[in-house]
Amino acid sequence: MSRVGKNPVAVPQGVEVAISATQISVKGAGGNLSVAANPLVAVKNDSGTLTFSPVDESREANAMSGTMRQLVNNMVIGVSKGFEKKLSLVGVGYKAAAQGAKLNLAVGFSHPVNIDMPAGIKVETPAPTEIIIKGADRQRVGQVAAEIRAIRPPEPYKGKGIRYSDEKITIKETKKK
Repeated sequence: MSRVGKNPVAVPQGVEVAISATQISVKGAGGNLSVAANPLVAVKNDSGTLTFSPVDESREANAMSGTMRQLVNNMVIGVSKGFEKKLSLVGVGYKAAAQGAKLNLAVGFSHPVNIDMPAGIKVETPAPTEIIIKGADRQRVGQVAAEIRAIRPPEPYKGKGIRYSDEKITIKETKKK
């Protein structure tokens, strides 16, 4: 059996989990999230503890038990605590400003770049060169952060661009004659 799938998921106070034949829904202070239930995985709720087990001994069922466990665990953490990604802007004149559900970027183009945030995602700019993306859905938070980074990824010679706050950029040496 999958090592990840063996671990149970503890459901904290204030989080409700509804298991049906077609989907698993998690409801909490951070919002409502749901994932389609996989027929290869049996899910049981034992008084605040979720357990995942493969239906049969196939390799696919074993793999999906670990995958389903981690997806549901991410939903439980998302509706109780939430997820966040931090981005930093490196470069002269690079700045970001959050205005409600929009993010305005000035990153060296001839025009400002305006990005609309999808529903359930909040963006903050505590400093002009810092962006914090928050939300309950881990996949969407990571996807929005990747899309913002893709606007001006860090270049290898000076390191200018938008990068994750914990990302290390290896600076290349310039060509010599």
